Amino acid sequence: MDSFEVNKIIAAVLVVFLVIFGIGKFSDLIFHVDKPNISAYKVEASTETTSQAADSVQTVDISALLAMGNVDHGKSVFKKCSACHSVKKDGKNKIGPALYNVLGRNVAALSDYKYSKALMAYGKSWTFGEMNGFLIKPQVHIKGTKMAFAGLKKEKDRASVILFMNQNSDNPLPLP
Repeated sequence: MDSFEVNKIIAAVLVVFLVIFGIGKFSDLIFHVDKPNISAYKVEASTETTSQAADSVQTVDISALLAMGNVDHGKSVFKKCSACHSVKKDGKNKIGPALYNVLGRNVAALSDYKYSKALMAYGKSWTFGEMNGFLIKPQVHIKGTKMAFAGLKKEKDRASVILFMNQNSDNPLPLP
């Protein structure tokens, strides 16, 4: 290939670039539109969703919720959690703390795991209700937690995971 052909290729690329760029500039000249000072669609964010989520956790009948779940379904749903958590006896901490014996123990109780400041200051224990609220959306239930999980929206999934975690314990809590 000689230099004349290379020049033609480069010129073709430049012409295409100039035509595309020029069409945009030319259309701006022909179709001048004044932008309004205020937006036609104003979206206001409300804080009701956070308070509604907290209220719905408090009003949940935990025994009815747990009746929806089963351990086998919880084992399959827990696979989402197993990337970060271990539920085996003497299981090691991963990205998240080991969850064997989690129900009934205090939040942030494992000494060999570095919890977020929010979990350290929470001061409650993992009851069925606390775990349900946390699994809905961890960042809403305990603000400042470093657990980056979208949550389990389906009640059956949450109930099943809670039952599965309760089963993986030396002393499972009695069901309400």
